[in-house]
Amino acid sequence: MARTSSQFFARLILSAAVIFILPPQTAFANPPLSTTPWRGAAFSGDRAALEKLAAAGANAVRVYHERDAWVLDEARKLGIGVLMGLDVGLPRQGFRLDDPKAVAAQENRIRAFVQRYRKHPALLAWVIGNEVEHGMPDPMPSWREIDRLAGVVKKLDPAHPAVMSVNDGDAQYLKRLAGCCAHIDMIGINLYANAAFGLDERIRAAGIGKPLLITELGPLGQWQAGRKPWGAPVEFTSREKADYFRRVLAELGKNPQVRGTFAFLWGVKQEQTATWHSLLLSDNTLTEMTDALSEAWGRPPARPAPSILGIGISADVFAPGAVVSSTIDVRGENLVTGWLVRKEATELGGGGEAEPLPEPVGVEVLSAGTSSIRFHAPSIPGAYRLFITVRDGNGKAATANLPFLVK
Repeated sequence: MARTSSQFFARLILSAAVIFILPPQTAFANPPLSTTPWRGAAFSGDRAALEKLAAAGANAVRVYHERDAWVLDEARKLGIGVLMGLDVGLPRQGFRLDDPKAVAAQENRIRAFVQRYRKHPALLAWVIGNEVEHGMPDPMPSWREIDRLAGVVKKLDPAHPAVMSVNDGDAQYLKRLAGCCAHIDMIGINLYANAAFGLDERIRAAGIGKPLLITELGPLGQWQAGRKPWGAPVEFTSREKADYFRRVLAELGKNPQVRGTFAFLWGVKQEQTATWHSLLLSDNTLTEMTDALSEAWGRPPARPAPSILGIGISADVFAPGAVVSSTIDVRGENLVTGWLVRKEATELGGGGEAEPLPEPVGVEVLSAGTSSIRFHAPSIPGAYRLFITVRDGNGKAATANLPFLVK
């Protein structure tokens, strides 16, 4: 997952989805509207996680890399379709668009992959790269290469649409996107926070007429969030994230240009925290967010996840060894709360790239229960975060965390 700068997102807008599933041998050109949207999630997980996605009511899944081709066979068994990602080198990571050998090797690899999987019955579309333009002062060179590769893919497989997945951006950015790529059948836009409301107006103003996919959809990102004075971004609770998905997915059905939406991320990914964008826990436990998605996909859960209504901490800044107290207001059945302190993440990937998970920090716990904890602050000054995980007896969980500083 790559990210746009925060100023792009303040005004952004999103809409929803109507989509079509073409038979494998049907040529793709100016696809007709359909009453069935592609509804699902961007995916990074194992077969058990994929099974839970299908059981939640999703009819499609987006994967990012050619190494995820195993998902095609598993998705077919589960009755869902796949937006198959094709790996494209990133200029921000050193890929040279002006290196003919590197460009040719990439094209040849993509050709071989498309030829191998183009007739797979679970295949819905090819997504060529993901936010390849991120971090570049001018997106056009990257977009032109994506468009060229789309032409290659379409010659090999005219039966499935070619998708380009990009950052959202300002008005000028979207206008450039409107006319850049003749071989692209559908434009995928990754949207977060309030960028998900009013997209139709901005898309019309930019002159984008192609079908749209929301290839990533998520609540407030860490690059958008409010921050503590020492710089730590404040993460939504799982309840706040679930409420966001309910609101935004209700809004999505209003725009027929948007043919599919993919929540980010069905799986676990360390990005600022391990919970910021993760819809599941590391053991595939479902959450308040997955409940909200399941409701929107027409399959409301029989038993809801626990819900954190409020969180609090006795102060933001503590002396080393001082007593820290935290409370939560939580609802659910047979609840067990886990409390864990970690150092604040400092090795940040940027553009959604891999980050290490900070190690847990041992603290002396004075008391702990379902709704409160008291412990001694770490003895070493620095930025920390208290992670809260509430599990119920039905295999579901709620999450929250609180940043604090020791000085």
